[in-house]
Amino acid sequence: MHPTATPLASALSPDAAPTAQELLGDTLHDEVVRHFTAKPGTPGTPDAPDATHVTYQVRECLRYLYLISLHPDRLGGLFLPVEQDIDEIWHYLILQTREYRELCEQRLPGGHFIHHRSIAYDAYQSAPGRERAAEEALRWIPLYTAAFGPFDENALPHWTVVRFLHDELGLSLAEIAALEG
Repeated sequence: MHPTATPLASALSPDAAPTAQELLGDTLHDEVVRHFTAKPGTPGTPDAPDATHVTYQVRECLRYLYLISLHPDRLGGLFLPVEQDIDEIWHYLILQTREYRELCEQRLPGGHFIHHRSIAYDAYQSAPGRERAAEEALRWIPLYTAAFGPFDENALPHWTVVRFLHDELGLSLAEIAALEG
């Protein structure tokens, strides 16, 4: 870390995690939102996503990176528990090499570069086994709620296991927030 740089996360109170815009800065945040709102929608959907939806995607991507940075011992190397759209935002950020390095080393709480490696879910799931994959996915929930509060309706679509617990098992967001790791 540059000797005069102060990680943004440590400048805030321990109860207040920085926002995506604070972590990225206005220029890069706006660039990412513009880039992903300009992309066509999913196949069969001609419309690009709206800026509000993309802003929440960026928020959840930065929350994911924040948690990895804060808890490398507990979360490093685990399967990505978020949807593909969040991974695509991470890929975009990685390509902004100077800004991504600064984000990792100077703005996120761990102060270390966060590496990325793509691996298919089937390959990952076969390596540790389904039970371990499920346990690892659930590990994120109490860490997320401790840092950011309970998942909200805007976070729900982006976190695979949380959406499964809510949509398939019928747990409320309050019940999900109460889960312990």
